[in-house]
Amino acid sequence: MKIESSSPDSHIGSVAGGPQRAAEKPSAGPEAAAAAGAAAQTPAPAGVTVTLSSTATQAMSGAGSGNDVFNASKVEAMKAAIADGSFQVNAEAIADKMLSNAAEMLSSSVGATRA
Repeated sequence: MKIESSSPDSHIGSVAGGPQRAAEKPSAGPEAAAAAGAAAQTPAPAGVTVTLSSTATQAMSGAGSGNDVFNASKVEAMKAAIADGSFQVNAEAIADKMLSNAAEMLSSSVGATRA
């Protein structure tokens, strides 16, 4: 199955750079060369503007309650273990968590349909 991302309003194409990449590809013919020259002179689109709420800004800056979302030293230790090949995945713990999560989701969806 081929996914077309050539339309300018295609979400996948816009995220993956589809229409922009199409403009970068060389085409045959003098018209294509002139169009490529004109495209090279026009500035690139500015992109998407994102506005963060004050809560998100505080969370990203580390301000607020002082509770860390993650343990940086543990992350660094895991990075080092992965890099040197000594990191071991505990498949049983992952399976237990997945089953627990699935059971929780099923029980909450059953309760929602009865209400």
